Amino acid sequence: MPENIREMQEEQMLNWILLIAGFLVLLKGADWLVSGSSSLARRMGVSELVVGLTVVAFGTSTPELFVNIFASAQGNAEIAIGNVLGSNIFNILLILGVSCIIYPIAVTKGTVWKEIPFSLLAVVILGALANDTLFDRAGSSALSRIDGIVFISFFAIFLYYITSIARVTGHSSGGGEGGAGGSLKWHIIKVAGGLVALVTGGKLVVDGAVNIAMHLGISETLIGFTIVAAGTSLPELATSAVAAYRKKPI
Repeated sequence: MPENIREMQEEQMLNWILLIAGFLVLLKGADWLVSGSSSLARRMGVSELVVGLTVVAFGTSTPELFVNIFASAQGNAEIAIGNVLGSNIFNILLILGVSCIIYPIAVTKGTVWKEIPFSLLAVVILGALANDTLFDRAGSSALSRIDGIVFISFFAIFLYYITSIARVTGHSSGGGEGGAGGSLKWHIIKVAGGLVALVTGGKLVVDGAVNIAMHLGISETLIGFTIVAAGTSLPELATSAVAAYRKKPI
């Protein structure tokens, strides 16, 4: 009996190591992807605003993206939905709260009347599409491929909004400068390496989280809401905290 307990403890420890290693690989992959992509964008003359709204914003969200891709592909839907909702809670309440404590954040009129309502709209759409039992009187609720197309369509609208902001603000004149040092080949290698690390880290995190949930006897949703959501939100926390510390909260 003691031998079995020791084996179970060793296996559980291995699962935690797997999870932590996955987070570390995810963070490094996101860092490489953001750094390489930002440098490539600046070499092509893309403005700092567009880089921030696209490359940096998307890059810091890639851990959630790859974790959810693997979770969905493996049939671990509870981790996927828990990670999405948990990450948003962490982003708005914890990360924004920490950033405000470090340095006051100026909120523009556009943010109040456009970005925040768009975020609320995303939550409302998710709530409506995920409640098949309420609206369609179905036997169970599910997010189908059609729902996915709806989400991506609204995301396309958001991208159009970002493009409109870029047109209004214009482009920076220093296209080949501003942190774009290094050879083109090196930037491409960093982007490719970042993607490989994200794929690897995403697989490790999902496998570790599923095994931990099974051994602890708790739901995968709870693991997704807490451990996985907190881990995949680390890039946003680091980016926002550093920006606030440097007094560049916008």
